[in-house]
Amino acid sequence: MQLGVIGLGRMGQIVVERCLADGHEVVAFDLDPEAVATAADAGATPAESVADLADRLGDEKRIWLMVPAGDAVDATLDDLDPHLDGEDVVVDGGNSHFEASARRAEATDAAYLDCGTSGGPAGAELGFSLMIGGPEWAYEAMTPVFDAVATGPAGHDRMGASGSGHYVKMVHNGVEYALMQAYGEGFELLHEGRYDLDLEAVARTWNNGAVIRSWLLELCEEAFREEGTDLGDVADHVAGGSTGTWTVQEALEQEIPVPLIYQALSERFGSRAPESGRFSRRLANRLRYGFGRHEVQRD
Repeated sequence: MQLGVIGLGRMGQIVVERCLADGHEVVAFDLDPEAVATAADAGATPAESVADLADRLGDEKRIWLMVPAGDAVDATLDDLDPHLDGEDVVVDGGNSHFEASARRAEATDAAYLDCGTSGGPAGAELGFSLMIGGPEWAYEAMTPVFDAVATGPAGHDRMGASGSGHYVKMVHNGVEYALMQAYGEGFELLHEGRYDLDLEAVARTWNNGAVIRSWLLELCEEAFREEGTDLGDVADHVAGGSTGTWTVQEALEQEIPVPLIYQALSERFGSRAPESGRFSRRLANRLRYGFGRHEVQRD
């Protein structure tokens, strides 16, 4: 299949590389010429603009957007609009708000698939988990690409109508906040408690057969191995928060109690107060690097 990819940051480059490795043809564009050059070195055909990318694709265009959520998505769609019709498919693989995705699906001539993407930079090797909303025919048309980008056929599915993919990813991120908070609190108690413990050893032991084993726990083990049991100079500052905020707002609208997710979001905001110093927040800071390679705030 021929695929156009717009947006060649860390995640966009992974989409390019995994599609190329699976035998697909990729045309790639980014506002940063160096990012385009990187994709070209991997085997993609470089494009000079959005219009150039569209011109290089066939009559039934298949385009994957991996640009920052918000205005950048709308600006890219505006540039694409003259080149699209109802036979084309556009995938938004970023963290867009589900209501914005539903609006874009209604306004775009092409079939619009909102694709929640989870897995972070580890997806370069393992593949992503993809949660997809939008027309069923468009999902089926893109299945060969989704198979390549995800962990395989079991790593993606159509969630439902437009907006549902990003809705599921929003709630996924809320759950992620709560899990990070739970691990942080548990390790804080172990760190401050009665015994002098090697937290890397604790995490490793838990991750081999224990009920609470998980990839996040593997990342806890990595954090303690690389930073030390006391987490060294990792700061008590946890960035991010938009998708967690959206989750809590939606829960309020639906009158669904989400006390764990709400508390985890509150802890994240509380970490930005001066000199708060909580170990659980410092671990959450380091975990964000583990799964997303986000910059680690340090004291």
